Amino acid sequence: MGKPHPVELRDRAVRLVEQGQTHTETARRLCVSIKFVNDMVRLRRETGSLAPKRQGNPGRGKLTGVTDWVQRRITSQPDLTIDALTAELAADHGLEVHRSSVGRLLLRLGLSHKKRPSSA
Repeated sequence: MGKPHPVELRDRAVRLVEQGQTHTETARRLCVSIKFVNDMVRLRRETGSLAPKRQGNPGRGKLTGVTDWVQRRITSQPDLTIDALTAELAADHGLEVHRSSVGRLLLRLGLSHKKRPSSA
Protein backbone atom coordinates (compact mmCIF):
# COMPACT_ATOMS: atom_id res chain seq x y z
CA MET A 1 0.00 0.00 0.00
CA GLY A 2 1.35 3.42 -0.93
CA LYS A 3 2.03 6.24 1.47
CA PRO A 4 -0.38 9.18 1.66
CA HIS A 5 0.72 12.51 0.24
CA PRO A 6 2.30 14.85 2.81
CA VAL A 7 0.01 17.29 4.59
CA GLU A 8 2.09 20.18 3.22
CA LEU A 9 1.29 19.15 -0.38
CA ARG A 10 -2.37 18.71 0.51
CA ASP A 11 -2.44 22.17 2.08
CA ARG A 12 -0.71 23.75 -0.92
CA ALA A 13 -3.24 22.24 -3.30
CA VAL A 14 -6.18 23.60 -1.31
CA ARG A 15 -4.58 27.05 -0.92
CA LEU A 16 -3.96 27.33 -4.67
CA VAL A 17 -7.61 26.52 -5.39
CA GLU A 18 -8.73 29.02 -2.74
CA GLN A 19 -6.54 31.67 -4.42
CA GLY A 20 -8.51 31.25 -7.63
CA GLN A 21 -6.63 28.65 -9.67
CA THR A 22 -8.66 25.90 -11.29
CA HIS A 23 -8.32 22.32 -10.13
CA THR A 24 -6.66 21.44 -13.45
CA GLU A 25 -4.07 24.23 -13.15
CA THR A 26 -3.35 23.26 -9.56
CA ALA A 27 -2.91 19.61 -10.46
CA ARG A 28 -0.57 20.45 -13.31
CA ARG A 29 1.48 22.85 -11.18
CA LEU A 30 1.92 20.38 -8.30
CA CYS A 31 2.33 17.29 -10.55
CA VAL A 32 -0.63 15.48 -8.98
CA SER A 33 -3.91 14.21 -10.38
CA ILE A 34 -7.01 16.35 -10.69
CA LYS A 35 -8.83 13.79 -8.52
CA PHE A 36 -6.29 14.38 -5.74
CA VAL A 37 -7.00 18.13 -5.84
CA ASN A 38 -10.76 17.51 -5.90
CA ASP A 39 -10.49 15.09 -2.96
CA MET A 40 -8.38 17.51 -0.89
CA VAL A 41 -10.78 20.42 -1.46
CA ARG A 42 -13.72 18.20 -0.52
CA LEU A 43 -11.88 16.81 2.53
CA ARG A 44 -11.10 20.32 3.82
CA ARG A 45 -14.70 21.42 3.21
CA GLU A 46 -16.23 18.38 4.95
CA THR A 47 -13.84 17.83 7.86
CA GLY A 48 -11.81 21.01 8.17
CA SER A 49 -8.65 18.90 8.22
CA LEU A 50 -6.27 17.53 5.63
CA ALA A 51 -4.86 14.71 7.75
CA PRO A 52 -4.75 11.39 5.89
CA LYS A 53 -7.09 8.62 6.96
CA ARG A 54 -5.69 5.55 8.66
CA GLN A 55 -4.64 2.90 6.16
CA GLY A 56 -4.95 -0.84 6.43
CA ASN A 57 -7.30 -3.25 8.11
CA PRO A 58 -9.24 -1.68 10.98
CA GLY A 59 -9.12 -4.99 12.87
CA ARG A 60 -12.59 -6.28 12.13
CA GLY A 61 -12.87 -9.63 10.46
CA LYS A 62 -15.16 -12.62 10.26
CA LEU A 63 -13.67 -14.16 13.39
CA THR A 64 -13.83 -11.08 15.63
CA GLY A 65 -17.15 -12.09 17.18
CA VAL A 66 -16.08 -15.64 18.02
CA THR A 67 -12.67 -15.09 19.61
CA ASP A 68 -13.98 -15.85 23.10
CA TRP A 69 -15.66 -19.01 21.84
CA VAL A 70 -12.45 -20.14 20.11
CA GLN A 71 -10.42 -19.47 23.24
CA ARG A 72 -12.84 -21.46 25.41
CA ARG A 73 -12.94 -24.28 22.83
CA ILE A 74 -9.16 -24.62 22.67
CA THR A 75 -8.90 -24.44 26.46
CA SER A 76 -11.46 -27.21 26.88
CA GLN A 77 -9.96 -29.42 24.16
CA PRO A 78 -6.27 -28.54 23.61
CA ASP A 79 -5.63 -31.29 21.03
CA LEU A 80 -8.21 -29.86 18.59
CA THR A 81 -6.71 -29.37 15.12
CA ILE A 82 -7.13 -26.23 13.04
CA ASP A 83 -9.13 -28.19 10.47
CA ALA A 84 -11.50 -29.49 13.15
CA LEU A 85 -11.87 -26.00 14.61
CA THR A 86 -12.58 -24.60 11.13
CA ALA A 87 -15.26 -27.26 10.61
CA GLU A 88 -16.84 -26.47 14.00
CA LEU A 89 -16.93 -22.77 13.17
CA ALA A 90 -18.77 -23.58 9.94
CA ALA A 91 -21.23 -25.94 11.64
CA ASP A 92 -21.89 -24.02 14.87
CA HIS A 93 -21.56 -20.40 13.75
CA GLY A 94 -22.05 -20.56 9.97
CA LEU A 95 -18.62 -19.01 9.37
CA GLU A 96 -16.88 -20.25 6.23
CA VAL A 97 -13.23 -19.27 6.72
CA HIS A 98 -9.93 -20.68 5.53
CA ARG A 99 -7.85 -22.67 7.96
CA SER A 100 -5.07 -20.07 7.74
CA SER A 101 -7.46 -17.44 9.14
CA VAL A 102 -8.13 -19.67 12.12
CA GLY A 103 -4.38 -20.24 12.51
CA ARG A 104 -3.70 -16.49 12.53
CA LEU A 105 -6.43 -16.00 15.13
CA LEU A 106 -4.83 -18.62 17.36
CA LEU A 107 -1.46 -16.89 17.01
CA ARG A 108 -2.99 -13.51 17.94
CA LEU A 109 -4.60 -15.11 21.00
CA GLY A 110 -1.30 -16.71 21.98
CA LEU A 111 -2.76 -20.21 21.88
CA SER A 112 -0.81 -23.22 20.74
CA HIS A 113 -2.42 -25.51 18.22
CA LYS A 114 -1.90 -28.93 16.80
CA LYS A 115 -1.10 -29.01 13.11
CA ARG A 116 -2.03 -32.63 12.39
CA PRO A 117 -4.39 -35.13 13.98
CA SER A 118 -2.74 -37.77 16.12
CA SER A 119 -1.62 -40.85 14.25
CA ALA A 120 -3.06 -43.26 16.81
